[in-house]
Amino acid sequence: MLVRLSIRDIVLIDALDLEFAPGLTTLTGETGAGKSILLDAFVLALGGRGDASLVRAGCEQGQVTAAFDTPANHPAHLAAREFGLASEDELVLRRVQAADGRTRAFVNDQPATAQALRAIGRELVEIHCQHDERALVDPNAHRELVDAHGGLVAQANDVRARYGAWQAARRALAEEDARIAKARADADYLRHAHAELSELAPQEGEEETLAERRLFMQRAEKVASDISDALSAFANDGSPAREIAQAARRLERRLTQAPQLLDAPARALTQAVDALGLAEEALERALTETKFDPSELERVEERLFALRGAARKHQVAVADLAKLEEKFANDIAALDASEARLIALGRALADAKRSYDEAALALSAARRAAAKKLDALVDAELKPLRLEGAHFSTQVTSDAESAGPEGIDRVEFWVQTNPGSRPGPLTKVASGGELARFMLALKVVLADRGSAPTLVFDEIDTGVGGAVADAIGQRLARLAARAQVLAVTHAPQVAARAGQHLRISKGAPAKTGKDKRVATSVAVLAEGERREEIARMLSGAAITEEARAAAARLLEGAG
Repeated sequence: MLVRLSIRDIVLIDALDLEFAPGLTTLTGETGAGKSILLDAFVLALGGRGDASLVRAGCEQGQVTAAFDTPANHPAHLAAREFGLASEDELVLRRVQAADGRTRAFVNDQPATAQALRAIGRELVEIHCQHDERALVDPNAHRELVDAHGGLVAQANDVRARYGAWQAARRALAEEDARIAKARADADYLRHAHAELSELAPQEGEEETLAERRLFMQRAEKVASDISDALSAFANDGSPAREIAQAARRLERRLTQAPQLLDAPARALTQAVDALGLAEEALERALTETKFDPSELERVEERLFALRGAARKHQVAVADLAKLEEKFANDIAALDASEARLIALGRALADAKRSYDEAALALSAARRAAAKKLDALVDAELKPLRLEGAHFSTQVTSDAESAGPEGIDRVEFWVQTNPGSRPGPLTKVASGGELARFMLALKVVLADRGSAPTLVFDEIDTGVGGAVADAIGQRLARLAARAQVLAVTHAPQVAARAGQHLRISKGAPAKTGKDKRVATSVAVLAEGERREEIARMLSGAAITEEARAAAARLLEGAG
């Protein structure tokens, strides 16, 4: 509920700080005193459209702060969190309007957007007046009100969830069908490309192995003659190796005659003979290894050319050809299995659609039953509001072809204002005053469900008096037992039923000094002051004793 409203420098309001009580609060005052300004300021704090003309003349900016006491689980807190705003039990909405047209918004002193204020404000306050068609002109709102009245919110949420599942299944089938259609268009290419790569049979690391083998064979041709020349030094009779071997044998025979002289040279020559033998063996092996089949080099080069040509064709590295072959194989397998997947997705779609249809039909039947009960309750409220011959009806039109997240129903409030007249949509058939009274009857019936914690009624009693005004006052009081109600009224019968009575007046400015501008002020009236204000509402400028007596009777009758 609204607990505090502070206004600074808005039109005729200089500085105003109001505290509000639960129940019914009435705001009264002469025409032009500033009641509309007060509401405009309140709407600004709730995220209404800003306007530089709202700023009091001569001021740089105006400011409105509205504080609400709400339970932690109230939807307003959820709305705040959706905008990344921290909130506790109290929600403080503040709006600053600059004279240059710029505005700033705050929620619990956290910078916010006007959109955030509107979203939070919608959960906290409903404002109704004779020409306010919100919640009445939009059939979607009618459907929500019927669901709230019938206790069908959870059922409606279930239908919404099933609709989401149905649409998700539809998208999945469409996406798979599109993917398979594309795959089918590419099927010939896939099969041909896979056949080519399968025949080529690329192996991991094959390119490096072939390149190394080709380089070896190319180099072997060049070094073979040098190895042969080196080996020929060992092949003839004049080979140094033979001469060294013979010299070593001669020294070995003389070794016993002069060991001290010959031991070292003989050992060195023997080692040289062994080394030459190893060199000859190494040259023979190297010469053998340089021999290869010339056709092998041709085969290696052809294989490299084929691998690298395939890689260029498919725009991948040679090392990735094996993976590409595997991918083509998987795509072909997926294409072959696509029919089975399409059938499964089609079944899932049919199941989701059937589940939605069943839930939507059940919700539609429940809405029709709830609508009948709502019609009877609203009709019962019309006679005391001088709508004796009027009839309220809720039109529930079902169309499976128009299925949506809210179900298959279009719900619209209709009225018949007089016997024999043609019924029609509420906002098209009812006049301004009738619309306000129909709306009041609806709010009384729906007060405990689907209603914001604070309801504001702006002069819905205009043009009525006597018993009708008293009936409006009774219903506002009943409504105030379940929600906080603020009513701007000219009817003394309504004002008499208030738990809190505020008088709005226009007079000397609150500021002192040179500032002589007119300012709007608001006073919380005590019991005696209430009687005087109601007497003024009854008699006009000159308050008579008869008016005071009548005011006293109204207050006493209102309890």
